[in-house]
Amino acid sequence: MNRNYRKTTHAKYDLKVHLIWVTKYRYNVLVSGVKERIRDLLRQICDANDVQIIRGHVSGDHVHLYISYPPYLSITAFVKSLKGRSSRRIQEEFPQLS
Repeated sequence: MNRNYRKTTHAKYDLKVHLIWVTKYRYNVLVSGVKERIRDLLRQICDANDVQIIRGHVSGDHVHLYISYPPYLSITAFVKSLKGRSSRRIQEEFPQLS
């Protein structure tokens, strides 16, 4: 099997995880402009943390991300920052969602 390993100075790794999260009460709020902005925010946050998005999809009431992340990154801390930052920015930019 030919695997594409990522490298750091002291490690060679292939860590992947499939993340799924839903909106509060599964309300269908991730539509039109909000959907595009969420996608941009998630890309920016992943780029800042050296996380590669392998596949991703934003639906009306949930988000799927299949990512490859470095071994020094705690996945729980990353998900916390990913959801927190994106939620805060979306609520600032789209106050009608609050």
